[in-house]
Amino acid sequence: MNKIILIGNLTRDPESGSTQGGVNFTRFNIAVNRPFTNSAGERVADYFDVICWRQLAERCAKYLFKGSKVGINGSVQRRQYEDRDGIKRTSFDVVADEVEFLTPRSTTGGGRDQMQGGYTPEEPHPISDMQPVDNDDLPF
Repeated sequence: MNKIILIGNLTRDPESGSTQGGVNFTRFNIAVNRPFTNSAGERVADYFDVICWRQLAERCAKYLFKGSKVGINGSVQRRQYEDRDGIKRTSFDVVADEVEFLTPRSTTGGGRDQMQGGYTPEEPHPISDMQPVDNDDLPF
């Protein structure tokens, strides 16, 4: 089983492109805080390269920006390549199956999602609007 779940913040704006076959992709990096501090009392973070494909890539490119908090559900993929000096390198990418946008719109400070009509959560309904339900009507 190859499954990873992460919650972190983008370290820079996403970068988008498309393959030669015309498939859209978006890449970004997230910092995930560890649940402890080091011996100097500083927070420690791990950094993950994330790639999204197709419609998910388009949404991430449109609504995410540096500092956005996201939840990622996906898998880890190993990638081998040659660097500019001809040295073979290996890196690991998180291939996102789902990306949950966790930054509330009101706290983005005029970020890209506000400028482009980003997601706005609905206001909760007051308790007085709730209807009582008879337990006999429930399917379970």
